[in-house]
Amino acid sequence: MTTLLVIAKEPRAGRVKTRLTPPFTPEQAAALAEASLTDTLRTVAATPATRRVLVLDGTPGPWLPPGFDVVPQCAGGLDERLAAAFAGCAGPALLIGMDTPQVTPALLDVRLAEDEAVFGPALDGGFWALGLASPAPELPRGVPMSTATTGAVLRARLVAAGLRVRDLPPLRDVDTATDAHAVAREAPGSRFAARLASYAPAAPA
Repeated sequence: MTTLLVIAKEPRAGRVKTRLTPPFTPEQAAALAEASLTDTLRTVAATPATRRVLVLDGTPGPWLPPGFDVVPQCAGGLDERLAAAFAGCAGPALLIGMDTPQVTPALLDVRLAEDEAVFGPALDGGFWALGLASPAPELPRGVPMSTATTGAVLRARLVAAGLRVRDLPPLRDVDTATDAHAVAREAPGSRFAARLASYAPAAPA
């Protein structure tokens, strides 16, 4: 089976989801981030895995369910932090972030064959999931992050490394208020949707 990695920031006001402010306050944005992280971790906890790891910038809180190892993020850019997360794995690993509370156990239950990679594109041009059959920290290292071409560059690098790339369905990251409402519609029973509904009426479809 696979190690499941979640890379995340502690949901503290002013440190997470700053693009949600406005219309939300920093405290509301942090609460939405906590709900998204909680949904994500609960989904990972419900997915078969050899190990579940939270790669965290900050301190764990009551939102952390049992069954996770917590390791601190290393210094450096996101590419370096992703590389370090994979370097800490001994076998197949799938990494996701905290921004897709609509993710399901079915999407995460991947079995990685030798010389295979799994890639989950994000609608903003990034990616929401990266799976590697064996640790290869050099693959994400040096990829420009948070651009409209990040996903394409990373996927091309997987192909160039000779890996057979299996694509997962594209998902929307929660970055803006528009994203938040769209994701809540996709996961109406989630903690994220409930928290969003407590702050604002539903946005037009």
